[in-house]
Amino acid sequence: MSNRKIRVGITHGDTNGIGYEVILKLLEDVRLADLCTITVYGSAKVASFYRKAMELPQVQFNRIDAAADARDGAYNIINVVGEDLKVEPGLPTEAAGAAALASLEAAVADLRNGDIDVLVTAPINKHTIQSSTFHFPGHTEYLEASFTSEEDPCKALMVLCSDRLRVALVTTHTALAKVPEAITKEAIVEKLVQFDRSLRRDFGVQSPRIAVLSLNPHAGENGLLGTEETEIIAPAIAEAREKKILAFGPYASDGFFGSGNYASFDGILAMYHDQGLTPFKTLAMDAGVNFTAGLPFVRTSPDHGTGYDIAGKGEASPESLRSAIYTAIDIFRNRGIYDEAYRRPLRRQHLEKERSEKGEKPEKTDKPAKEPAKE
Repeated sequence: MSNRKIRVGITHGDTNGIGYEVILKLLEDVRLADLCTITVYGSAKVASFYRKAMELPQVQFNRIDAAADARDGAYNIINVVGEDLKVEPGLPTEAAGAAALASLEAAVADLRNGDIDVLVTAPINKHTIQSSTFHFPGHTEYLEASFTSEEDPCKALMVLCSDRLRVALVTTHTALAKVPEAITKEAIVEKLVQFDRSLRRDFGVQSPRIAVLSLNPHAGENGLLGTEETEIIAPAIAEAREKKILAFGPYASDGFFGSGNYASFDGILAMYHDQGLTPFKTLAMDAGVNFTAGLPFVRTSPDHGTGYDIAGKGEASPESLRSAIYTAIDIFRNRGIYDEAYRRPLRRQHLEKERSEKGEKPEKTDKPAKEPAKE
């Protein structure tokens, strides 16, 4: 892999939320520039507004017109919105939504061009960002659609991660009333295949153990409280195990998290949004990160929202954003290591065959025995 610094693009998110506060607080630490090259897609004027309003230390931005011009060792910023943008902390407005979309579109364009390596997104308001070009429930679905085609389909997987826990979701931004119909054996198997591959390639887990949660209380109580566990989830787990995926369950989520059983697994697959994110955010606190697996690039974000209630008050913590940047860098590096290890699989298989013919024991390794199934 190249020794150059990883180029991180940060979108400013909703300009009336806490995005700028956490970005400015994060960039107070000048040592971050020694780790990566950062480009903020936003507005120098809005950044100055929040810095002065909250009396934050000065952050020196290098103003550039394109990410390709980003200066190493500096914090770069690209103005993607007009000077007339009205900032109204704590208020959801169409102008703030349009500014969030402009930032996101500019960053995605630079990802396509290879001018940044990873994307870190500050929180958006999922209502005000809606437009003729953004008609999605959130970042995850927008990014999946932006990088998919008939020739090269892209399937995104939402993964919430911290140093203690990794939670993936079968359904993401789906209304609770529609969740049961979206829980199918095929959907669960697909997500397990994706999750297994991501744990190996993105997180460096060689033989990941994945716990699968139930849909109904008490895992359905043998059909008394629901039959999805016996008719859909358990068969999906069995099919995944036929694919050499170490999947276990289904587990009732209340006892699973309450007993600490989650610590025995490398990943947890939840059936729906709040089932997985409520315990995750309780356990991860400020260190939680939202990672979108399954994309051709690395995208992370803080695990919190726009924080309208505290916007502009100086109370927001930058720790989740800091974790999002560190996680993006780690995953980018892990992918490079993984891809290099599997770049010449025939050569590796030849060496293993030679050892077998000579009666030698297989070489001990922390890599998987073979490449996981393709997504």
